[in-house]
Amino acid sequence: MAREFPLDKTRNIGIAAHIDAGKTTVTERILYYTGKVHRMGEVHEGNATMDWMEQEKERGITITSAATTCVWKDHRVNIMDTPGHVDFTVEVERSLRVLDGAVTLFCAVGGVEPQSETVWRQADNYNIPRIAFVNKMDRVGSDFQNVVKMMRSRLGANAIPIQLPIGSGEIFNGLIDLVKMKAVFYEDETLGAKFYEDEIPRDLVEKSLEAREELLGALADYDEEILHHVVDGSKVREETVKKALRQAVNDVAVIPVLCGSAFRNKGVQRLLDAVIDYLPNPTDVSAVQGINPFTKKEEERHPDETEPFSALVFKVVTDPFVGRLHYLRVYSGVAKSGDYLVNATNKKKERLNRILIMHANKREEIKEIYAGDIVAVVGLKNSSTGDTICDMKHPLQLEMMDFPEPVISVAIEPKTKVDEMQLSTVLARLSEEDPTFRVKVDQDTGQTLISGMGELHLEILVDRMLREFKVHANVGKPQVAYKETITSSCRSECKFVKQSGGRGQYGHVIIELEPAPGEGFHFVSKITGNAIPKQFIPYVADGVKDSMVSGPVNGNPVVDVKVTLVDGSFHNVDSSELAFRIAGSRAFFDGIKKAGPVLMEPVMELEIVLPMEYMGDVIGNLNTRRGKVEGMSSRAQVQVISAKAPLSDMFGYATTLRSLTQGRAVYSMQFSHYEQVPQAMVAEMQGRVRGLA
Repeated sequence: MAREFPLDKTRNIGIAAHIDAGKTTVTERILYYTGKVHRMGEVHEGNATMDWMEQEKERGITITSAATTCVWKDHRVNIMDTPGHVDFTVEVERSLRVLDGAVTLFCAVGGVEPQSETVWRQADNYNIPRIAFVNKMDRVGSDFQNVVKMMRSRLGANAIPIQLPIGSGEIFNGLIDLVKMKAVFYEDETLGAKFYEDEIPRDLVEKSLEAREELLGALADYDEEILHHVVDGSKVREETVKKALRQAVNDVAVIPVLCGSAFRNKGVQRLLDAVIDYLPNPTDVSAVQGINPFTKKEEERHPDETEPFSALVFKVVTDPFVGRLHYLRVYSGVAKSGDYLVNATNKKKERLNRILIMHANKREEIKEIYAGDIVAVVGLKNSSTGDTICDMKHPLQLEMMDFPEPVISVAIEPKTKVDEMQLSTVLARLSEEDPTFRVKVDQDTGQTLISGMGELHLEILVDRMLREFKVHANVGKPQVAYKETITSSCRSECKFVKQSGGRGQYGHVIIELEPAPGEGFHFVSKITGNAIPKQFIPYVADGVKDSMVSGPVNGNPVVDVKVTLVDGSFHNVDSSELAFRIAGSRAFFDGIKKAGPVLMEPVMELEIVLPMEYMGDVIGNLNTRRGKVEGMSSRAQVQVISAKAPLSDMFGYATTLRSLTQGRAVYSMQFSHYEQVPQAMVAEMQGRVRGLA
């Protein structure tokens, strides 16, 4: 069976931005204009198609990335609508990993906001071609040119407008297309479905010509005809501009900037045209690289149906009707429902029972998948996020995904025996769905601790346990994910000897510890000769890792330490793997106490947007929370405070900020770095622990 849409008529895109920039509203308009839905849903009314979870409807925010497929001008467009809240940044990360292009939204009033920068860096990591859409041009205080300037200064982007707005705020009624050099006006009574092109208004002609020259200057390297125009001022055809712009976008050399108001139904069709005209199809993207798990040699797969099948699992969800769904991005080959494949990551056999095209939480079953497709499948038993599914005869393991470490924890305990039986199953399912959600049991207290990226993240997960899985549990207060590290170098030795009749145990190691900021755990062996046989060295490293679970300051995990094994000895009969593991563990445990151990806490980056009259109160409150103001600026008619503050002092800040500003301020917070806890606070924390003992 031939595929419905060829690869050159397929687009895999994501819509990403800061919270409340209008991602879901833009997606709703796209679905309406492409005929996928016949009524526009609104986020504020709780009926947006892509925000289908109860928690999303209640809060008016996107929590999980939702996939959908639509058709525009004989092209299939697969869309991922991603969250904007920093607590759910993993949803953006794993979506960008499998997409070919992205539409990044910016609020015409707020401009480049903190999560916009995070999303931009994530897209930079994967070298994803982008187009920018300045949304909310109908808002009071909107400033298109200021957003373009912020993109250039804050993001380092070569942002080049290909549209200009006609008016702003209440008088925003159309746009100027700099590629066609035509004005576009929208008819409000048709919900933006009807628009007409006209000549550019006389008062905007000069400004449009300047912007057009800037666009052609940015594209001069991509086409000789455009280069000649820059030199002698000759005319450039529309097709030539589009072709050069497409190449520049695919090279991530130019970011075309469009404008509109999704809520007022203006500019969305032109955005769809830009997706088709400028963002890459799967054949424009370079072949994926991977490792053959058996030969360990590097191989590649091209987006071609004749190549062996390969696909990446980028998301796992639990569907109440069909069970576990694994979302796949297919990079090469063809597969049918019922086919047997192999998980190249764990070398286990898998079967595709059913293949589904997703439209938010609705499903359409198909029989085959091809290179370039994004689908969900039912039937994978041994696969999780980041695994590669491929042809059994031609295995290939694609690059895994990296996810940030959680920064906040809460204790959770079931209310009844029935809940206790269900809780562990539900926690396992949720941690499988979300790689930033971690579960562990505290060895000292026996409590189950769940960890995540923020208060909202954990609040949503606990709410899902109650509503989706019907598990009732008591949840403790949030706890900060502290870590410990060392500040100086030292040498430590341990000789583990045990004799109890018959064969004994003998392991002798000498290690050196030194700080390794930002490197996590780094183990190096400098054993020369045969002081310690090679087969025992990995077990020394394992022993060190055992001791890193709990540090000497406050029992938190130890990070950013380089351990060098420099010497030791062994016994021909008594030495064993266990003996060297214990010796490594004890040597590290003794050594870290001598290496200046300190407690580290997560520090958050804040951006607070507020009216001028509340500046004093808000800054004063930040000071009481050990916050450090790093900058203040004006944006439209509000003030913006940039600051850093320890997470431990930021619990409940949303409520405090609302009361200080009569609900007129908003803030965003994201993880910045770990920093040493003041010694006075460490002593206070240790005193509390001793008092409880």
